[in-house]
Amino acid sequence: MILVTGGAGFIGSNFVLDWLAASDEPLLNLDKLTYAGNPANLASLAGDARHIFVRGDIGDAALVARLLAEHRPRAIVNFAAESHVDRSIHGAEDFMATNVTGTFRLLEAVRAYWRSLPEGERAAFRFLHVSTDEVYGSLAPDAPAFTEQHRYEPNSPYSASKAASDHLVRAWLHTHGLPVVTTNCSNNYGPYHFPEKLIPLMIVNALAGEPLPVYGDGQQVRDWLYVQDHCAALRRVLAAGRVGETYNIGGHNERTNLQIVHAICEALDALRPRADGQSYRVQITHVTDRPGHDRRYAIDAGKMERELGWRPQETFETGLRKTIAWYLAHPDWVAGVQSGAYRDWVAKQYGQREAETAQ
Repeated sequence: MILVTGGAGFIGSNFVLDWLAASDEPLLNLDKLTYAGNPANLASLAGDARHIFVRGDIGDAALVARLLAEHRPRAIVNFAAESHVDRSIHGAEDFMATNVTGTFRLLEAVRAYWRSLPEGERAAFRFLHVSTDEVYGSLAPDAPAFTEQHRYEPNSPYSASKAASDHLVRAWLHTHGLPVVTTNCSNNYGPYHFPEKLIPLMIVNALAGEPLPVYGDGQQVRDWLYVQDHCAALRRVLAAGRVGETYNIGGHNERTNLQIVHAICEALDALRPRADGQSYRVQITHVTDRPGHDRRYAIDAGKMERELGWRPQETFETGLRKTIAWYLAHPDWVAGVQSGAYRDWVAKQYGQREAETAQ
């Protein structure tokens, strides 16, 4: 058995579904079910004895210790994190509580459990910590992509909290010998993505006839990774990654935010045309840029290819088509996550910026 934390969130739930599609090994799923943790992501696993779900916080040391003792996992895959940059700007405390303090408490519980294992199980045990490329900061337009040796330069409360969690994981390796592996991924997209992030927000707003808010000039560059490619990479790291190593996982797909929005509009123009015959591009609205917005991220995933033989299978075009098709086919899922709290958040975040732009 393995333990997955944050397995009801976007990447975590995709990993859980991918794991159980590829393996009969059972999986214990621990998730706090905050706004982005959605049990509906896992509805297809109802009644599947291989999936054990527990609602709980990685910061609850007693709960984690009890689950470890009861289920005796051979590995931990840690997705649990607050992950939205804009939310961290408006309220950083939850990010510090989960990403820093929560990671510390999880590491301590896992360390105690790991030390109690028989020698053979202790040697085989792994703690896989899933992190982000945002810890590296911002790249100049012509700078080489991030490698695993790039210095940490986080620029938002979110990325600072993730950088702190990465440092804690490293420290528990070097101080206590805990067999850890860290991954830093680029921007993921795909099914079950909470619709406050760029790609699902644009799809959902376009179909609803609402503005497509683009920060600033829209020239911020990101490397886009289809989530199922990410899941395959994580399975490979868990199986063959070297203890103490960091592996960068990227999609080899650098695009500006405006290019992303245009691509979504063009795809929807073909798949679900507007009633008035116009392109969805007429809904694009430029709003005031967010504070400290990093200009460019790019991942050099060469180490993953050289050492572990992994490469992404999806191009951006094929991944985006699959993503849009999924959202068109799952309007009930979208409606379910658009609670009053979600609508209030979008109105606060983007409505305020539209007003600022108009001034």
